[in-house]
Amino acid sequence: MPGVMTSPILFDYWRSSASYRVRIALNLKGVAYERVSINLAGGAQKEADYRARNPQGLVPMLEMDGLRLTQSLAIIDYLDAAIAEPPLLPADPGERAHVRALALAIACDIHPLNNLRVLKYLKDPLGHEEAERDEWYLHWLREGLAPLEAMAAPHAGRFLFGDSPTLADICLIPQLYNARRFALPLDAYPTLLRADAEATKHPAFAAAHPDNFAP
Repeated sequence: MPGVMTSPILFDYWRSSASYRVRIALNLKGVAYERVSINLAGGAQKEADYRARNPQGLVPMLEMDGLRLTQSLAIIDYLDAAIAEPPLLPADPGERAHVRALALAIACDIHPLNNLRVLKYLKDPLGHEEAERDEWYLHWLREGLAPLEAMAAPHAGRFLFGDSPTLADICLIPQLYNARRFALPLDAYPTLLRADAEATKHPAFAAAHPDNFAP
């Protein structure tokens, strides 16, 4: 029916890091949304109906403003451009580049190597045992978090950059959630832990936590 406004619909999986990022961003921007669970563990992302909506067969996907938006950082960029407050990136070009670099260090350098589909491929057909897959996961976490700590520390405040949450924190918190799932010691990353502690107290982050959506 023309003129009828519909709520944004987020297609996600409760424990997906990329979906977790988008839930945080939607909450920070004050966007109410409907949620459709896509069970990655059960292969729902490969079903024809979902592939017709999203040819990559990945989550998250956000249907909003008549658009089908995919890729978590692209979705967050859209939200930040469409809804001015609160800004998720600094206005200063240099600071903006710095925050983007922190976010990309997580979203491009750590997360893809530890994605569920990568871990599944290590198991079958490559035949790696669970202990080997866990060590793979932990290796790439350590490789990524140590330089991230060094990058963030000089400009961090309560959060990874300054005293307000940014795109960098949106990417960090899901990654640390995963690090704890795999029992990675985090004491070597005090800057990251400080930002994580602040985010834990923030309603937008707390409401997006995977435990709120566990089946």
